[in-house]
Parts: sequence; C-alpha cells; structure tokens
Amino acid sequence: MAIETAQRESAPPVTRFILPGILAMALTFVVAVLFAGIAVPSLLGDPGPFVRWALPATRAIHHTSMALAVAALIFAAAIVPRARKAKRAGAGEAEDQTHDHPAFIRSMNIAAGAGVVWTLAAAGVLMLTFWDLAGTPINLRPEYSVAMLDYIMGITTGRAWAWMVVIAAITTSLALAVRSKTGVGLSAAFSMFGIIPLAFIGHAAGGDDHFAAVNSIGLHLLAVVLWFGGIMMLGLLAPTLGGEAPGRQRGQLLAGVVLKRFSAVATGAVFLMIGSGVASAVIRVTEVGQLFSTYGFLLMGKVLLTLMLGALGLMHRRRVIPKLLAGDYSTLKAAWSVVVGEVVIMAAVMSLATVLGRTAPPTSDEAPPVMSPARALTGYDLPEAPSMSSWFTVWRMDWIWVAVCLFGLAFYLWAFITLRRRGDKPSFLRLASWIVGLVALFYVTSGAVAVYGKVQFSTHMIDHMSLTMIVPIFLVLGMPVTLLLQALAPRTDGTRGPREWINYIIHSRYSKVITHPIFAAVNFAGSIVVFYFSPVLEPAMVYHAGHELMNLHFLLTGYLFALSLIDADPVPKRYPYPIRLVALLATVAFHAFVGVALMSTTQLLAPDYFGNMGRTWGGSAIADQELGAGYMWAIGEVPTLVLAIMVAVSWLSQDNKDTKRYDRKADRDGDAELEAYNQMFERYKKIDEKDTRG
Repeated sequence: MAIETAQRESAPPVTRFILPGILAMALTFVVAVLFAGIAVPSLLGDPGPFVRWALPATRAIHHTSMALAVAALIFAAAIVPRARKAKRAGAGEAEDQTHDHPAFIRSMNIAAGAGVVWTLAAAGVLMLTFWDLAGTPINLRPEYSVAMLDYIMGITTGRAWAWMVVIAAITTSLALAVRSKTGVGLSAAFSMFGIIPLAFIGHAAGGDDHFAAVNSIGLHLLAVVLWFGGIMMLGLLAPTLGGEAPGRQRGQLLAGVVLKRFSAVATGAVFLMIGSGVASAVIRVTEVGQLFSTYGFLLMGKVLLTLMLGALGLMHRRRVIPKLLAGDYSTLKAAWSVVVGEVVIMAAVMSLATVLGRTAPPTSDEAPPVMSPARALTGYDLPEAPSMSSWFTVWRMDWIWVAVCLFGLAFYLWAFITLRRRGDKPSFLRLASWIVGLVALFYVTSGAVAVYGKVQFSTHMIDHMSLTMIVPIFLVLGMPVTLLLQALAPRTDGTRGPREWINYIIHSRYSKVITHPIFAAVNFAGSIVVFYFSPVLEPAMVYHAGHELMNLHFLLTGYLFALSLIDADPVPKRYPYPIRLVALLATVAFHAFVGVALMSTTQLLAPDYFGNMGRTWGGSAIADQELGAGYMWAIGEVPTLVLAIMVAVSWLSQDNKDTKRYDRKADRDGDAELEAYNQMFERYKKIDEKDTRG
C-alpha cells in the first residue's frame, strides 16, 4: 500500500497529459487558419471576425469533445474493468464487497462531462453556421430569428446540426443515468450516431461522387473517434489503473491489459483512417498538380502527421506493453510514454482536419448548372447502356460496404489462423464459403449491379435478390460466429469483450424472436410488401441513408432467414425440421405470388423516381418493372431449392445420428426401452383377454 500511495503522490497531474495536446491543437489551428485564409473577410457577405474565428474553433472543440464522449463510453462498455472486490473487516472476520472500479467510474464521468461540452459546442456551431451563411454579423433583429428557424427546418446543414444537438444531449443523459452493462453498451452504440450528421454535411450534395464522399467521411470520422478519443482516455484514466489493488505489480498488469485492448481497437482505426482518408482525398484532388494548392498542402500535412502517428503508436505498443506487463514500467510512466506524443500529433491532425473542412477543394464540389434527370435523382449521370463487358467493368465504390467486406475478411482470417496455430482444424470449405459471400457482397454493393440498379428497376431487383437470397447463404455457411467464439479468449474481470457481447446477443430474448423460423419467414416476406407495395421504395432510392439502410435490411433479413433454416452458427433454439420446411415452402409460395402480382400490375412503382430517370435504353419504365418482377420470381427459386436441400440433408443427418445414438444406448442396456415397450403391450393384451372372458 505504501508503494501505491507513493506512486500516486509522485504522479503528474492529468493536465500534464492533456495540456500539450491543447497547446498543439491551438498552435496548429492558428497556423492552418492563417495559411488557408479562411479568416479573411468575405467580399460578398462577411459575418465578422468573431464568427470567422469562432466557427472553426468551436468545430474543433465539438469534434474533440464528441470523440472523448464516445470513446469514454466504449472504454466503460468493453475495455476497463467494471468492478473490483475490496475486503472490509467486520465482527472479527473479512468480508468481500464489490465496488465499481475507479476506472469505470471515471470513464462514465468523462462521458457525461464531455457530453455536456459536445452538446454546447454543437449548439454553438449551429448558431455560428447560420450567421456564416447569412453573411452578416450576429444581431438580435426579429427577422433573423425567423430565418434561423427556417435554416434549422429547411436547410440540410441546419437540420444536421440540430440533430447533432439532440444526439449529444441524449448521449449525455444516458452517460449520467445508465450503469448496467447492457445499458452502457447500447449507450456507446447510440453515441456513434453522431457521426452520421457530420458525414452528410462534409461534402456538397451536388458534388461529384457525393455518396462515396459521404461514406468515406463517415468511416474517417469513426476512425478518428476511436483513435483520438481512445488516446485521450488512456491519459485521463492512467491514475486509476495503478490502484486496482494493493501492490504495484497488479496495477501494472491491469494497465497493460487495458492498453492491449485499446491497441487492438487502435490498429483497426489506423487502417480505417488511412483507407477512408485516401478514398476521400481522391474525390477532391483529381490531379497531381492540385496537391500544390492550399488544400493540397493542408492535405499532405495531415497525411504526413497521420503516418507519423501510426508509426509512433506501433512503436509504443511494441515497446511499452511488454515492459508494462513485465513490471519494468510503472502505470503512469507507460501512460506518459504512450499518450503525450500521440495526443500532441493527433491534436494537430484534428486542427488540420477542421481547417480542411472550411477550405475549398481544388476540384469543385458544386453541382453543375444544368443537370440531367438521372443526376438530379441519383447524384450521378446516367451510365451507358449495359453490355456484356459493362457487367465487369462498371464500378462505383460504396466505401461503407467495402470496409465491411475488408474487415469481415480480416477478422475471419485472424480467427482461422489463430485456431490453426492452436492446433485446431477449422474448415477450409467454410473459409471458401465466407470469401465467396464477401466477394458477392462487394460486387452487388459496388459493382455494375449496384450502378445500374440505381436507374433501372429490373437491375435493382437483381441487386435486391442477390443481397437477400444469394449472399446470405454463403455467409451463413461460413459460420463466422462459431469461428470467432472459438478464437476469442474469454474475459475474467467482469468486462464484456467481443466474445461476451456475442454470447449476450445470441442468448438474448431479442435473438430468440428474430431467429424463430416463422418470424424470419414473415420478416422476409413482409419486407417485400413493405418496400414494393408502400411509399417506402421511393425515399429508399432517392436518399443515400435510405438506400444504405435498405441494403442493410435486405442483407440482415436474408441472413436471419438462412440462419433459422441451416444448422450453422448457434441460435437460442433450433426448431424441428418440419417447422423449418413449412416456413420455407410458405415463403416460396408468397414469393411467387408477389412476383406474379408485380408482373400483372399496370401501376408504376416509385413513379417520380423510375418514371423520370430519362433513360434512352432498356425499354419503358413499366416494361422494365415487369422484367424486374420476372427476375424476382426466377432468381428466388434456385436459392430456395438450395435451402430446401440443405434442410432435408440436415434432417436426414440428424435422423442418422439419433438412430446411432439409440443403437448405442440399446447395446448398453440390452434394449431396455424396447423391452419396456413390448411389456406394456403385453399388459394391454392380458387386460383385453380378461375383459373378453368376463
């Protein structure tokens, strides 16, 4: 205890970890603003020096506090220990009591405090962006109050920042009120919704490849939140990680475990940040010469600092974690070694990113003065008429799904290799099935099917049926959940890591409902009715968020349907095979009925969208709709037949296993069950004979 007390007394205050970052952020911010010239008065409408300087500064505060709030909730949900046991003497004997761990308590307090700053900063940005767009200094005249309400209700930027205020306020309330494991985890997941408004206002709606820009910005912001917020959390939590129990070694071990867990998150964030940053940059910088513009110099500076940060983080993880676990480093020395340098560089990166957001890119992101109908509806010009080669040469990257595929492949390969090194023998066929599923998912979200599916109903139906009937079968057969559960080590400190969260979800009441074959079939069939016989289809095609949610819904619906039928990954309960076949056959019949109904209708679906596309190829919109209905009917039959065969094979295999089990039991007990069965009938026979004689 004396060692622990001395360590705390000699520990540097938290400000020594954070103050260098604040100074680096302020200095980089001022230099970048002056270099970019965004503080220079506008010739058309100038909001004044206060707004010109306060807006980017408030944005930087907003981004930093948001990252810290989200990271704090993630640390509380999955990284720091939840509780500790302390002994209290009473009545001459020791008694164990469980208390919240100081690191958990501080994480939740930081989440609440950062959430308050996040909310206020979001409100500040909302106000300042209005005056910046209005082009006039702040004043209290009544007409501007009405204009601000119109700005919040009718302008994309205003709505986005208003939603940001709401999300930040709810996150703050959750951080103050919620303490259960599930509640904290759900709060952490909800807090990441704050990324969505920022992604949508990070690129002009009329700019080239707007949807790809939104996706890349969203992924980039997610990486920043996880990395930058996590680094700040390490520094703020360092004093609480050394006092987990009397004795210095145990505190060092705890700090090493926390640092190791964050290192795994940071590694993924590094690759996500670099990949999404490159994707975002190539949209705005389309020529080499543009790298020497103001925007290009700021961009190169950000890239250089990011690479330095990644290299520094890798060096720290390889050097500090082993020494910390070996007892060569104290907790605070390890935190000082890891945090300070990374915080300083990351703070500079955040400042550059904030200034970049206010700097005009060399490639204009303004909409062209004259737009074709297809561009007005989809954000892209009408592609050329499809040919045999175009199905392999036409691509438009959907970076969210690209990231999903790459991370899905990386995690599966990691688990596969981990099991192989441990001496287990994971199935190569399941690995091949998983890879085929991911390749198919990548193609239907970024390939020609996705491109032409935005302008043609028939191709959209191919895309839909592939997402919901073909891709899920391969993914389910890969058995990713089983593989991860085998590869991930269980935790013993009361926290929920990936393995614990997977087990919790599998055995939850919600999982029991959605994996029931009847529910999965109704969900599968009902989704068709909702999307194609209600007004949902048109906004799902027009709006980017709606389109991504539609793709996600199709994929999850098909995955749950296949999972409820195929004996693959664990589910709360496996239902009898007759129920599965009934659900499958009912779905097939309903699917055929919907296909015939769509083929025979003369009413155009989403008429304001597909009817105004201005296609010069592919037939009329109503003829194309009939063709799409035929595709829907035809494409669904083959996967359904495959699923039926799989269920039948599983049923036969289970019967064979049951027969062998009964035979082994009969060999052990002399077929006692059959003998008892025969004796029962013998008794019935004697009773019948006695009744007959009587």
